[in-house]
Amino acid sequence: MAKGYWIARVDVRDAERYKDYVSTAKPAFEKFGAHFLARGGPYHILEGQARGRNVVIEFPSVQAALDCYNSPEYQAAKIIRQSVADAEMLIVEGA
Repeated sequence: MAKGYWIARVDVRDAERYKDYVSTAKPAFEKFGAHFLARGGPYHILEGQARGRNVVIEFPSVQAALDCYNSPEYQAAKIIRQSVADAEMLIVEGA
């Protein structure tokens, strides 16, 4: 079974409130076996427009990645994130 990966590019508008998103999302990530491969940190722009924060999260499967995103736990966190940050997010199937 192929692993699933969330890839998120985020510009945080309110760093203090973004902490609320992180703590609210944590139970969903734990429930669905999330493993953070990249969480912010320095980056190098090679092409296109960058955002200030780049995140890659590994899940045991694409279904687990989808279930995490659609879970009530994550949906509560998403409301907070959308109020304090702009983001693009997608799920990619691993090789």
